[in-house]
Amino acid sequence: MVVMTAIDDYALLSDCRTAALVSRDGSIDWLCLPRYDSPSIFGALLGDEEHGSWQLRPVDEAALVSRRYDDGTFTLVTRWETADGVAEVEELLVMSPDGDPRRTDLVRRIRGVSGGVEFAQRLRMRFDYARAVPWVRQRRQTGAPELVAIAGPDAVVLRGAALEAADHLHSGTVAVREGELVDLSLTWFPSSDEAPAALDIDAAIGRTSEWWRGWSDRIDAPDVHRAQVRRSLLVLRALTHRDTGGIVAAATTSLPEEFGGSRNWDYRFVWLRDAALTLEAFIAHGFLGIAEHWRQWLLRAIAGDPAQMQIVYGIAGERDLWERELASLPGYEGAAPVRVGNAAAEQYQADVIGEVLVALDVARRAGLEESEFSWPLQRALLARVGDRIDEPDCGIWEIRGAPRMFTHSRAMIWAALDRGIRAVNEHGLDGPVEEWERLRERMRAEIDAQGVAPGGWFRQNYDDDEVDASLLMLPSVGYCPPDDPRMIATVERIEQTLMRDGLVHRYRTSSGVDGLPGDEHPFIACSFWLVEQYAATGRAGDAIALMDRACALANDLGLLSEEYDVTARRHAGNTPQALSHLALVRAADAVGGAETRRG
Repeated sequence: MVVMTAIDDYALLSDCRTAALVSRDGSIDWLCLPRYDSPSIFGALLGDEEHGSWQLRPVDEAALVSRRYDDGTFTLVTRWETADGVAEVEELLVMSPDGDPRRTDLVRRIRGVSGGVEFAQRLRMRFDYARAVPWVRQRRQTGAPELVAIAGPDAVVLRGAALEAADHLHSGTVAVREGELVDLSLTWFPSSDEAPAALDIDAAIGRTSEWWRGWSDRIDAPDVHRAQVRRSLLVLRALTHRDTGGIVAAATTSLPEEFGGSRNWDYRFVWLRDAALTLEAFIAHGFLGIAEHWRQWLLRAIAGDPAQMQIVYGIAGERDLWERELASLPGYEGAAPVRVGNAAAEQYQADVIGEVLVALDVARRAGLEESEFSWPLQRALLARVGDRIDEPDCGIWEIRGAPRMFTHSRAMIWAALDRGIRAVNEHGLDGPVEEWERLRERMRAEIDAQGVAPGGWFRQNYDDDEVDASLLMLPSVGYCPPDDPRMIATVERIEQTLMRDGLVHRYRTSSGVDGLPGDEHPFIACSFWLVEQYAATGRAGDAIALMDRACALANDLGLLSEEYDVTARRHAGNTPQALSHLALVRAADAVGGAETRRG
């Protein structure tokens, strides 16, 4: 078996349209162009270098490597120390000045620091998820090395250093000495267009750094875990498409929740739930404009009959997320199948409207005014809640087993109705408030009667007495106070049955509720949810200890994936994961708030 790069050894580059993953060894192993959900040109992340990669590293195999982000940006600076010298590589996806969506630029600048360092390049381009080897030609009339590759609708031009071709591999070397610069760039463009003009690299680097710092300098972060909060909010911005406003759940597809298993899903889409929770994190830290951008995206995506609402959409609001398996990529460490698209788009998940209305309520209270269509949309969603109020659903975890009456989902129906009532009573909006009040009280009576196990804890669903980490969210939406005896009992049960090596699982897969084979690792966001609950109930020591433990799961650049393998001590699942990062932000706010109250 090919030895894979650990998931937590990858850095993220982003231009808020797409993302690249760069290994500690200097290899770009994942890049989809021009959007997060486009087919890959570099797919070694889900196979090996034959599936596409662009490696740039010193010829000296013993070179020592360290890396960091240029503060407040997604410019990656990798420092290489060899026997003959020291050099740094700056890498970034460029923010274009005019927002031109018909080109994407990736820059790799080599800077000599001391002595001399020789770098090797190994470039394998495999378009369309490694299903298309491109037609490649050298353009020699330009006066500088230039390589153009075309396959179907896509083309790239590589500039900056001469490469030689052999067996679909382009390779070469380039040397720098102290004070010297060598700039390499890869530019995507539609194959029907002429290749774009070469970048002014100095201007591109400066412009991109200025864009990111202009955003990150506005972050209002607490003193507690300030660096982690700043980086997490930056990750959330990096996963927000700057043209459409859609917020993708992660930058990758099919990184396994269980190594060697089949729990491999495509997360490069916009889940209404994850996006709504992300909005709350943005709003809490002063970014109300992003809420308006996403609300416009929501209006476009759900436009028409709310009965046709999906729980997940494409980046621009596309509805067709047909899930299929790719034979062209063997999977991370052989974890198959590799999937593109996501069949969750066809599921009914009753909690989603609740998350959306809670987030829009937060935005309303923060000062976001209703537009012509925003409140009518919310009324239509509440009507949809009433229409389906008696249906079981697939829940927050998108189970592929039989639909159930999940307690978390039922509580989020309560929350949706509650926010509709609040909009009328506190903000003067119009709506059938008496009907919503009747349904809200009906939901409370039902949950109190059927959503509590004989042992006194909230249970995962009405069919058994299992517990679920999603129940930790009930206080945050106002269903009950954090110190409600049922919540205290729920936390105790979670500690007994869902904590492993000090981290929290979503639920017990052995119960069979999800209808899937195999197991999974602790779900990082769930540990942060427990931190919130600890902080809210006076368990400050437990909150701080778990917060420190969960934050320590981040890699050296502050990035978090979906899950964590406590045995092998490595990340699992898609990365970087929006839900993990937004949960970190919420937990840090909760810990900081608790410390302020104590002080």
